Amino acid sequence: MQAAERAPAASSRTDPVLVRISGTFKHFPIGGFSGAAVRAVDGVDLEIMRGETLGLVGESGCGKSTLARLVTGLLPAAAGSIVFDGNDITKLRGGRLRRVRQKMQMIFQDPFASLDPRMTVGDILQEPLDNFSVGSVRERRRRVQELLRLVGLNPNFTNRYPHEFSGGQRQRIGIARALALNPSFIVCDEPVSALDVSIQAQIINLLQDLQREFNLTYLFIAHDLAVVRHLSDRIAVMYLGKVVETADRNDIYDRPQHPYTKALLSSIPVPDPIVEMGRAPITLKGEIPSPVNPPSGCRFHPRCPIARVPGVCDEVEPALEPHGAADQAAACHFAGQF
Repeated sequence: MQAAERAPAASSRTDPVLVRISGTFKHFPIGGFSGAAVRAVDGVDLEIMRGETLGLVGESGCGKSTLARLVTGLLPAAAGSIVFDGNDITKLRGGRLRRVRQKMQMIFQDPFASLDPRMTVGDILQEPLDNFSVGSVRERRRRVQELLRLVGLNPNFTNRYPHEFSGGQRQRIGIARALALNPSFIVCDEPVSALDVSIQAQIINLLQDLQREFNLTYLFIAHDLAVVRHLSDRIAVMYLGKVVETADRNDIYDRPQHPYTKALLSSIPVPDPIVEMGRAPITLKGEIPSPVNPPSGCRFHPRCPIARVPGVCDEVEPALEPHGAADQAAACHFAGQF
């Protein structure tokens, strides 16, 4: 089987950072003459190391999925840079961008909507191979069967349609499609949130096995913080378009430095009923502010239990700076003081 064509990297393979996101913005105009826009991603700085899984968490509407689409080039960034393996994809066009995008793929949230119901499984998996002219026709068919085996499905299922599979099987097909071109980086956009709990465990184990076998790098987006801790090496927390904390998975769960992170962690149920009864989850006041008109200063200050207003949290925007353990950073004026 001929390997998928790889674009030459502009940087050395010794660079431990595979994806470097710097000052990235994405606003969506909402129409009219007001100039108003949804500030979905509003100045994000983030690094993803080779071979790691970076978990990305936050409430719905905080910009996680928009950031995922910016990183994979499915949406153009309004400003900033996204450097993948030495190539700034915000500046690439045409064939150069196409070659780089072979090395990055995406697994979508809804396995019922992400597969074309008019195409057989074989056609779905062969489509990326056809698009990039990988191998001969016979080699592509063999590759399709190999992909089905990799994700635990019968290689003879190539002539079946998506509606003939369960949700977990459809997600396995989505994973197989993401692997077709031998990528080095995969964005997993809530890949288990639409599945039953028992199936979630199977998909997570499959993703871990594939990562070890092919040395993959993951950006794993999820709402379930327990799943994120199990799968991730490092975790980044987003709130209203900004990253508010990053850290090693154990540091962020054991010693959160941002009050929003602490509130998220307090919502994770504990399987011991006695311990659970003695816990006091943090209840945040109010609703998430509108991303069209976010608060001044720290965006979390209207809901923050330790905010000091007026004069500090409502006026000065905190930078994402080192706090707590090594390689831990938080965007809070009073990080860890709670």
